[in-house]
Amino acid sequence: MASAAAAEKREVPDRAEGDGQYKRLILRGGYVIDGTGAPPFGPVDIVVEKDRIAEIRNVGTPGVAIDPKNRPQPGDREIDVQGKYIMPGFIDLHSHIHSLDSEQGVSPEYIFKLQLGHGITTIRSLGSGGDKRVVGFKRRSAMNEITAPRIVAFPMFYGVTSPEAARKRVQEIKKNGADGIKFFGAPEEILWAALDEAKKQGLMTTMHHAQLDVTHANVLTTSAHGLGSMEHWYGLPEALFEDKVIQNYPTDYIYNNEQDRFSQAGRLWKQAAKPGSKKWNEVMDTLLARDFALDPTFTIYLASRDLMRMSRAVWHDEYTMPNLWEFYRPNRESHGAFWFYWTTQDEIEWKNNYKLWMQFINEYKNRGGKVGLGSDTGYIYSLYGFGYIQEMELMQEAGFHPLEVIRAATQIGAQIIKKDDEIGTLQVGKKADIVIVDENPVHNLKVLYGTGAIKLNDSTGKVERVGGVRWTIKDGIVYDAYALREDVKKMVRDAKNKAGISLDKPLSVAN
Repeated sequence: MASAAAAEKREVPDRAEGDGQYKRLILRGGYVIDGTGAPPFGPVDIVVEKDRIAEIRNVGTPGVAIDPKNRPQPGDREIDVQGKYIMPGFIDLHSHIHSLDSEQGVSPEYIFKLQLGHGITTIRSLGSGGDKRVVGFKRRSAMNEITAPRIVAFPMFYGVTSPEAARKRVQEIKKNGADGIKFFGAPEEILWAALDEAKKQGLMTTMHHAQLDVTHANVLTTSAHGLGSMEHWYGLPEALFEDKVIQNYPTDYIYNNEQDRFSQAGRLWKQAAKPGSKKWNEVMDTLLARDFALDPTFTIYLASRDLMRMSRAVWHDEYTMPNLWEFYRPNRESHGAFWFYWTTQDEIEWKNNYKLWMQFINEYKNRGGKVGLGSDTGYIYSLYGFGYIQEMELMQEAGFHPLEVIRAATQIGAQIIKKDDEIGTLQVGKKADIVIVDENPVHNLKVLYGTGAIKLNDSTGKVERVGGVRWTIKDGIVYDAYALREDVKKMVRDAKNKAGISLDKPLSVAN
């Protein structure tokens, strides 16, 4: 036990950041976006007692001085948030806690600080190096021993060769303290046994419907056996096939060649039933009736439709670790490093793929289906924290109003992980998981990026960067998001200096 605890501390040191909890913390004068889809309101004062929201009081009208008589009594810490915007903490439904020993070569501390620095207060960790490792992080985060989001643990289901072993593996996951299971696929009798046992054990389930098993395990068959949600979109177009069972693979296709895998994935939605067709509606109606949840992770495929944009994102030079950059670059062995010879046609196919995929997701939301936000960052030029905000922008591109985007990131995410009684909306009695930003994210989601948004200052005539999450509050503990992001920048500078990489050249030039 002692050695396990020591290993955990080597990966993530004890918390040195964050102030509180406080007997009485007051946020004074901000505008609230409560996560339910309601428009911003305020100004309000929010009172937090230890880890709970104790009061949300409307204290005036925009443009009018606030009367002190209307305000809650003083607290032992107060933060002036006048003119700023206050939201529930964001929930990332698809996160991985990589390690220095992983292919990415980054520490959990680096990942967690980028997430908290972008307002992410809860992550659903899928896999992440074994049951006990991720459950250990979950326990330490719950006790606020580490600087990290709240962790919902979904270990992987793999390496099982019989239905009996499947049930034992599910029981083991439950015993080890997990909240759910992530599936990739398995032979039918094994997968169905595991899903049945998960239901008996009260474990949540999600799945990346891997192409190697999708002929028997698409979203219709898996949801019929009790699967609760899906990752990405694999398994959904296949359920929409009308004139085939298997997608139209080239005859020289090899799944383990990742350029084959991802280039053909971008040609999949056009093979499915057309929007509004009988088959399209049948599949959507079935999933809605089963209360099936979708976690599209648009952001992790964004480089497939615009490699140059993603590889030269403004945050890479200061926030992307050199090891992670090397992992992203063309490599036949690293997952997602499939840029062996990416073509204009590949990007066009992916752009068209997104149009159909986004249409399904938006319509599913409009018809009452649960759609949450997940990022799957750490692959394919998508960086922790930043990729989550990109996911928000992509949701808006899909047709979501920005308030619907924030609702998906908060209330709906909490419903999907069955924690909406505790988190997901700003409501008296709920956990004090709060994001505060200077600018209005409903007007421009870009202000949530750690690098902010470009804006012309008409008073000075100068171009500025505005925004970036100012404070992230988790369990009533106040984190300076600026300081967290500066910590990450220092980690990157130190790693570059150690590797002999120039700090004044873009990564693509420096190495």
